[in-house]
Amino acid sequence: MKSVNFSPLNRHLLIEMNSGKQNETPSGIVLPSDYKPEEEQYTVVKLIDWADDVKFNTALSRSSNIVVDRSMVEEITFNGSSYQVVLENYVMGIVE
Repeated sequence: MKSVNFSPLNRHLLIEMNSGKQNETPSGIVLPSDYKPEEEQYTVVKLIDWADDVKFNTALSRSSNIVVDRSMVEEITFNGSSYQVVLENYVMGIVE
């Protein structure tokens, strides 16, 4: 994990998405590079940090796994670093 020097504000959570899937089927068949399988709407991500004003912050802990709406994850890139954030409204639950 990269060192975090970004602190989310305004009800956002800093997350780490799981690395993308390789273009290979479970049977070992390699798929074309332009093949795009349907993605599920929700995904489990690792929680890194969150803003103080997140409504459910007492239920959170660092490195928790949370379920978020994949389409609502925003990637912020600056100074050569990328960060992924999601607004608290798009967190569906905590995986224990």
